[in-house]
This record gives sequence, C-alpha cells and structure tokens, in this order.
Amino acid sequence: GEAVEIAAPTGLKNSRILVIGAGEPADFGPLEAEALGGQLVARLAKTRDGAAALWVDSLADGLASGDGVTLAEAGARAALGARLRGYRFDAYRTTLKPTDRSALQKVTLVGADASGMRAAFQPLAALASGVEMTRDLVSEPANVLHPVEFAARCQTLSDLGVKVETLGEKRMEKLGMGALLGVGRGSEIESKLVVMEWRGGKSSEAPVALIGKGVTFDTGGISIKPAAGMEAMKWDMGGAGAVVGAMAALAGRKAPVNVVGAVGLVENMPDGRAQRPGDVVTTMSGQTVEVLNTDAEGRLVLCDVMHYIQNRHKPRAMVDLATLTGAIIISLAHEYAGLFTPDDDIAEQLTSAGQDEAEPVWRMPMGPAYDKMLESPIADMKNIGGRAGGSITAAQFLKRFVKDTPWAHLDIAGVAWADKESATTPKGGSGYGVRLLDRWIRDNYENV
Repeated sequence: GEAVEIAAPTGLKNSRILVIGAGEPADFGPLEAEALGGQLVARLAKTRDGAAALWVDSLADGLASGDGVTLAEAGARAALGARLRGYRFDAYRTTLKPTDRSALQKVTLVGADASGMRAAFQPLAALASGVEMTRDLVSEPANVLHPVEFAARCQTLSDLGVKVETLGEKRMEKLGMGALLGVGRGSEIESKLVVMEWRGGKSSEAPVALIGKGVTFDTGGISIKPAAGMEAMKWDMGGAGAVVGAMAALAGRKAPVNVVGAVGLVENMPDGRAQRPGDVVTTMSGQTVEVLNTDAEGRLVLCDVMHYIQNRHKPRAMVDLATLTGAIIISLAHEYAGLFTPDDDIAEQLTSAGQDEAEPVWRMPMGPAYDKMLESPIADMKNIGGRAGGSITAAQFLKRFVKDTPWAHLDIAGVAWADKESATTPKGGSGYGVRLLDRWIRDNYENV
C-alpha cells in the first residue's frame, strides 16, 4: 500500500515513475488489484498529470507464487478500481478552477496479454457503468430527482434492451396499492412505480426479482424529522438507485438470465393531504396497516411493490434493498448492510457475493417474537414495533408480504453514502448494492 516516486530514465521526457507496493503475493486477489488501481488514481488526482500507464506485468513474479488471480484478471480489476475511484459528481459545481479538478483523463494498462485484459475488462466496464449510474442517482438533489424525473431516468435503460414500464397513481389506485400511495399523498409530485425487465435467459425461465425503495426525499411526513441532517434524506432512494444500476450492469454485459427490477418512487412530505399517525391503509395484498409513525414509510412502499411483482412475474427469488432504518446503523455502523432472510441458502449466497465484491452483509435474526411486536389493536398490523430491534421488526413487516418466494431484505442505510473515501469509492454516493446483486445473480442464476 505504500508508494514512492523515483527518477525516470532520461529517455522518458516529462514523465515520472510511481512505484506502489502490492502487498504479499498470497494475499493478492481481485479486490487487492482494484485497490491498486484506485490508489494510483487517488494519488495522481492530486497532481497535474493527464495520463498514466500501469505496467501490469510488474506483478508477474508475485502472482506466480500466489494462488489468486491471473495477470489479465489483475489488470482488468486494476482498471475497474481506477475507474471507480476516479468518479466525481461535479454537476452543480460551476466555480471550480481547473487546478481544483483532477487533470487525469486516461489510464493505460501495459502488458503482454493486452487482449486478455481487454476481454476481462469488458463485463467489468458494464459493472462500472451501473455503479456510476447509481452514484449519480444517489448524489442528485431532491428538487431535481423527484419521482417523475427518476422514472424518466429509468427509461434510458431501454437503450440497453431493458423493457421499462411506468405506472402512475391512477393505475396504482386500481391495483389497490394503498400503502405506497399513502406515503406520497403529501407531495405535489406524482408517485410512480417503474418495472424494468431484462430477458437474457430462456423464455420459459422465471426471473429473479430486485425491489428497491425509492423515497426521493423523506421529511418524515407528519412525524417530521429533526432539521439537523435532513438534507441527507435525498439519498433515501439508495435502494432504488442500486436496483437501477444493477439492471444497467446486467443488460450492459448481456447477462444470460431473466431479471425484473422494480422501484417504488415517492416523496414523503407533510402537507394537508398527508397521511396522519393513526391512519389505517389497505395494502395491495388486502392486509391492513395502522400507520403509527409516518417516518416508517419505506416498508409501506416496498410491501405493495413486492406483492405486485410476486403476483405478476412469479419470480424464483426476490431481494429488496432499502435505506430502511437508522437502527441498522446503530447495529452495524457503516461497515455492513443488514441481511434479513428466513432462507439459509439465499443468506449464504448473498454473504459470499458480498465478500467477493467488497460489499459485505451481516445476517440479522428474525422470528415470531419480533413479529408479535407488530400486532395492532385495530388493524392486521402496525408499521412500527417500537425502538427495540427496529431494523428487525421492519424486516418482519416485509416478510408478511412474501409468499413462497425465496426472499431476502437488505437494509443499506449505513452503506449507501460514504462520508470518507476508500480505495475505490470517493466521498458521496457509494453505489452500494450494484456489485453485490450482479455477483449474486452471476454466481447462482446464470447458466444454471
């Protein structure tokens, strides 16, 4: 991880040589290669260098004594790390001086197996595009990225061969989505449900379903949040952003699998039409919910979307992602996403995918005792279970809307936004979930 600059030979005019320590060969794998590329970009971003060449063959001796990754794979992963670390969201910064921006425009991989690196990087380039799309969505301000605009950006996936369908409020009313619509009642902007289909597998094959919470801004509604820190609620659509980015990645690399992605898009605002604490809403499933806290709104959005997708698409597996609870940050800080599922197989699959892609998850408990905490005296359930075990009771709420489909819930509230930079992630929207979902699907549902 250490770096040192050395003098360049006289034949290399206006050039510098940067040597970066790659670590122990036995420990060098794909993630270490990514970190190497990310470190290169992070260091050169502070200089005025416009281009860099990474000599991949310099790793040959070390890789030969390890058991991790080929040279071509190492180069491709280093390129992925460089691209992810070089991301910036400067759309609204109009007064930046050229010296405040990185001058680095190109990183070239140099090695004997150039064609191998190029082939290995092709699917990773699609993955990077998906992560970047998610980061863009999460970083946008809520006055720009409201439900209508978010739905419009989903439509751009049609250029990749994704079938995109958008449902408005009238359609959702006919379907009986009282929970989702209740959340958006206080906003002047129409709520939307967007369904994205990638058909890369056999026509007879049931799809994998990805569901995302898309609260484009969350004031808390009538149960309004404190003013301090509320600006962060622009990224309360991080789950929906991850689903869109994952769909872009899958379509971009032409994944041989059928996948349906669905995002419920709402804005939670407190006006005269907003739902009140104590209101009872009827979900699409027919189950009723007593809304005790309007700031526990994400689960109300997800439950209707999950029911709709199960009814219409009959998925063989389903994962939902949501910046659902602050309680998961108390439990896991900003290191892991919370994983909730009654299915051991899907838990092991997601845990493995998270380890392989540096998007780790930690399985949390579920069970009847937590479910009992949701009992309501006047409805089928209430939308909160109290302060104790808040992230768990939120997952138990969602489980009530799962039929026989293998299902997992990922609470990504602690990992959707990065307050500090890492090897491949600058500060800001992390893009968490895209790599995890792509790897989970690739390892378990493609060519199976």
